[in-house]
Amino acid sequence: MPYTFSFNGIAKDYVYMLRGRKRSAWAPRSLDLLTVSRKPGAYLQGVETSVREIEVPIGLVAKNIGDLQKLKEDLAGWLVTDEPKELIFEDEPDRVYYAIVDETPDFEEIVRIGQGTIRFICPDPYKYGPEKEAIFPSDVVSLNYNGTAPGDPIFEMEATQPITFAMIQNQNEEYMMIGKPAEVDQQIVDEKTQVLSERGDTLSEWTSAGTQVDGTVTGQMTTDGTGIVVQSYGTNAGWHGPALMKEITPIQDFEVSMRLRVEATNPNTTYRIEFYLFDEFMNVLGKMAIMDASRGKIQYSAEGRIGPFVGKQVNYLISSSNYQRDRAHFHGMLRMKRIGKRFEFYVARIGHTSEEGHIHHDTLTEVFNDVNNQYQGRLRYVQIHIGKYGNTPEALTPRINAIEVFEHKEVLADQTPYIAYPGDIITFDHATKDILINGESRKDLKDFGARFFKLQKGQNTFVVMPSNSLAVRTRFRERFL
Repeated sequence: MPYTFSFNGIAKDYVYMLRGRKRSAWAPRSLDLLTVSRKPGAYLQGVETSVREIEVPIGLVAKNIGDLQKLKEDLAGWLVTDEPKELIFEDEPDRVYYAIVDETPDFEEIVRIGQGTIRFICPDPYKYGPEKEAIFPSDVVSLNYNGTAPGDPIFEMEATQPITFAMIQNQNEEYMMIGKPAEVDQQIVDEKTQVLSERGDTLSEWTSAGTQVDGTVTGQMTTDGTGIVVQSYGTNAGWHGPALMKEITPIQDFEVSMRLRVEATNPNTTYRIEFYLFDEFMNVLGKMAIMDASRGKIQYSAEGRIGPFVGKQVNYLISSSNYQRDRAHFHGMLRMKRIGKRFEFYVARIGHTSEEGHIHHDTLTEVFNDVNNQYQGRLRYVQIHIGKYGNTPEALTPRINAIEVFEHKEVLADQTPYIAYPGDIITFDHATKDILINGESRKDLKDFGARFFKLQKGQNTFVVMPSNSLAVRTRFRERFL
């Protein structure tokens, strides 16, 4: 039986490969040579690996001429992509190329005679083996790497106790590190302390008394065991819905984050999921929201506002003008932080499948500096609200998964702060050159001398520090020339 191949995870039963395919044994290399007058030969200045080209002659199996013509549309839908996709050949099933079809194939010619050639370009010239995973049983581990080209590891480290730094070093004394070790004469401090965490299990401790929203407070909230949801919206011609408030011990520097999700498949649906922050005298410090206020369109936008409502788009650092998406589903985070006079508003979508991982993406950060000291009152009241407009259809289970409040404290010159606590996941992704804590990029914590290193062929030895503080696993794909 003729060999076949799959592209973008799809194989076509009417396509088979003919003789004459061109697939190089290794990625093309070019030498950078410098010739010097009267010197035999040349100086080798470097070696560059070029893009890989793969030509695949194919034949088509069709019932008749009419059926053969219809294959043109199907071939285009399969092979024409905007970015490289997985290309796997049946005679090399444990290797993956990342390829894109070069230019526009002559589908007319292929269909007319039932044969032709597809030319694939691999911008990444290497081929890859399946993903492998290794769990570190101790702080010193050896790992065997069989690839013929250096590979990019992904280290995932779960903190088992509070730590001021996390570090992995290899046998070549290359290392990746965030934070810094505390010196013996330095005090280790909690720069960030949690003062409130609500996932719906203690919702009875919140009150609707004194709540105030941009609209009317009606209806009731409840919990379904996995988060905070709406029991009833009540009725009103404008924006309305339930709201609850919680009083905390007043704090000056704070961070408030809300995890939430919502879906709206009806273009007439409206919703908003919000938190408001008030000082000791019930002055509004600001609010953040995810909402859909559109008529007849599926979309959502984020909002981040400083102070009370004083007009549409007034004092909004984040709004539909800079964060609006034509999507039905939002799963992510809203966060508002004040350190001194600096307010930071942050919105992110968060992956919620095993393929995506819990990584923050589609993020936006906006900053407001309160130079006139208008919003410096201490945070005392935290309010949550889920609403809809008039009698428009309800969203599909709008949910607040969690809302958390942290107090920030100044770190002095003779103090070292913790950067992670038990359960926090630190990721050193040497493939994407990113550093994450609980899915959020934190390259700001990277040590100056740290670098993203490669796995080398043969034994790779790693040392994890601080000892007995991190549960580590690594994922990697062996790369081949």
